[in-house]
Amino acid sequence: MTNPDPNSIEDAVIAAILARRLKPGTRLGEAKLAEVYGVSRTRVREAMMRLETRGILQVSARRGWFIVEPSAQEARAAFEARRVIEAGILQSLARPSDAALRELRRHVEEERCAVLAGDAGARACLLGDFHIHLASAIGNPLLTEILRDLTARTTLVSMLYQSDLHAAESSEDHHRILALVEAGDVAGASRLMAEHIHRVEAGLDLSARPDPLAELRGLLAPAGTP
Repeated sequence: MTNPDPNSIEDAVIAAILARRLKPGTRLGEAKLAEVYGVSRTRVREAMMRLETRGILQVSARRGWFIVEPSAQEARAAFEARRVIEAGILQSLARPSDAALRELRRHVEEERCAVLAGDAGARACLLGDFHIHLASAIGNPLLTEILRDLTARTTLVSMLYQSDLHAAESSEDHHRILALVEAGDVAGASRLMAEHIHRVEAGLDLSARPDPLAELRGLLAPAGTP
């Protein structure tokens, strides 16, 4: 079997997080990933180390690699970083090419279809990808990569802190942002993007992190304990 580029492992992990298929705290075994990708455990470990550097994974010396579980402080920092970067991207954005605008329009329409169809997996992935596609419209691959990682981290935050965000409202925000970009109103688009990200963050309860041992505590509680 031809060994694929280990970057494909990184891309697959990020894509699975954006689609909400990989949850915070999920363990990723080196041996199983090596078998799936047909590569050595050394190559898998290299990919895992890069994902750790990017803030997506954490490692335990005895237990292996895990998807990060962001703290409330890390959650706030990630959303603040997204507000600064995405608002800045829009402020500096010249009108994208017609081809880029067509692709963004197609993407927003796909979002709407996924929302109407109730396809939670496709909907989640498309809503996150909108921001990445918008960043790529300026043609700066470094900014696009940074924003992709930040979007993955805020997706983990949303899963961990039980987001109350309504997908239809988020998709409508994307439609309005794109309309402002097409009209050349970069200041309005930047302002709306900041408001949009704030609404996503406001839908999180950062004060009440789920107890990962809740089920076990219930099983071990004495009979009759509420």
